[in-house]
Amino acid sequence: MIRELPRGTVLRLLQSTWRGEEGRALYGGAPARMLFLKAAAVEALGEGEMVVDSPRTARLGRLLLDRGLAEIAWSPRRAGSADVTVVVPVKDRPAALARLLEALAGLHIIVVDDGSSDPVETEQVAAAAGADLLRHDQSRGPAAARNTGLRAVRTELVAFIDSDVVPVDGWLEPLLVQVGDPAVGITAPRIVALERGLGPGVRLSRIDRYESVRSSLDLGAAAALVVPGGPVPYVPSACLVGRTAAFGEGFDEAMRVGEDVDLVWRTVEQGWLVRYVPESRVAHEHRGTAAGWLTRKAFYGTSAAPLAMRHHDAVAPVIVAPLTVAVGLVLVAQRPWALGIGAGIGAAVLARTARSMRQSEHPGIVAARLVPYGLAASAKQCAAAMNRHWWPVMIPAALASRRIRRAWVAAALLDGLADWSRSRPDLDPLTYTALRRLDDLAYGAGLWWGAVRHSTTAPLRPALSRPFRRGPGHRAEGRGLRWPGTWRRGTGTPPR
Repeated sequence: MIRELPRGTVLRLLQSTWRGEEGRALYGGAPARMLFLKAAAVEALGEGEMVVDSPRTARLGRLLLDRGLAEIAWSPRRAGSADVTVVVPVKDRPAALARLLEALAGLHIIVVDDGSSDPVETEQVAAAAGADLLRHDQSRGPAAARNTGLRAVRTELVAFIDSDVVPVDGWLEPLLVQVGDPAVGITAPRIVALERGLGPGVRLSRIDRYESVRSSLDLGAAAALVVPGGPVPYVPSACLVGRTAAFGEGFDEAMRVGEDVDLVWRTVEQGWLVRYVPESRVAHEHRGTAAGWLTRKAFYGTSAAPLAMRHHDAVAPVIVAPLTVAVGLVLVAQRPWALGIGAGIGAAVLARTARSMRQSEHPGIVAARLVPYGLAASAKQCAAAMNRHWWPVMIPAALASRRIRRAWVAAALLDGLADWSRSRPDLDPLTYTALRRLDDLAYGAGLWWGAVRHSTTAPLRPALSRPFRRGPGHRAEGRGLRWPGTWRRGTGTPPR
């Protein structure tokens, strides 16, 4: 794999990357860590953008991209639409397929009919759009359909797009820019909810309004490097664009759910970078009925067990540091002495973090900034897991203990209301919180069903992160300090 950045490449720091100490200190990435830069690197980065014009800037750029602190802004080796073949798996969705193919006009398209009940109709839709058509006589699942298309691709790049997706104008270009990094194997756009065409004066349903801000496939507005346990731990296969070589043998056909997450994580393990690019957007048509919506959420949950058996702690509901666990247990005790002990443990974490930052000019100030952030992120993870992953255990525990009951109710309400405050949906706070909890109940039910079916507790067990420590660093440009893996935007693993 070629990893050297071509001369002329322009990089920019991600908006999520914090910069302090007059540009010397960078914090963020995947996993989140602190990086201290040397003077030459600070000068090269300027106001947060850098041109690769020498071996030194090429090394610095490689470091920032690999750490998830920066992204490509422009590349001299940018691919074009002629370098891309689009693979569309479909089964019994001729109208949706026609809508998608119209949006993909001008691209080379391979439609894979995975055993539709009316193959003639699918054939007519594909022919009208000028797309190539491959067919399975019997349904073999979306993974097999994508693999059939992948084997027919002859271009450097391939895009997988599901038939219930509609690309937004300009969706492809931002993804191709990121592929200008030779180490990037897969890119993924932001997946937003498809707006339903309703008559004038007709309001969207509560589920539609909830999904418009909380779709299982929408991973947020912040660009990120995709790694297990990172801010964006996976990307769904509703739309993926990448190097044909990076997809290797393709999706695991034994998996009917979660096969996309498995593919992404295997790609990362093989040394490729996977990037989430929200500047690119595609719209996804979600289930509109309550029964269909809940069933789909539960279906997503069933993917956790087979993924955990393959990738272990990558599917853990929470990843927290041991001292963070101690703080949480002390506070859940709800005793008069708990606050003092919790504050003492927090102070110990703060002191330990400050000692780890000897390269900083103001280690105490930087530690005071990072420690509360890490504790808050861990608390958010635990609150979400109590309501999403562990609710079957929380019910009897809450019935047996008043303290646990109070803690659980508080977590359910505060988590939902905080999320409502951030997303500001067209729903009142209580309705949004209720739908959020139904979302969690359905996912959790699917998760436990999958765990029982596969006879494993792996997707239910928390994982402990290692303490704040020195990272691998980079002698020429800077050195890194790693923060425990507590910064995660989501913990579910929706497949598509």
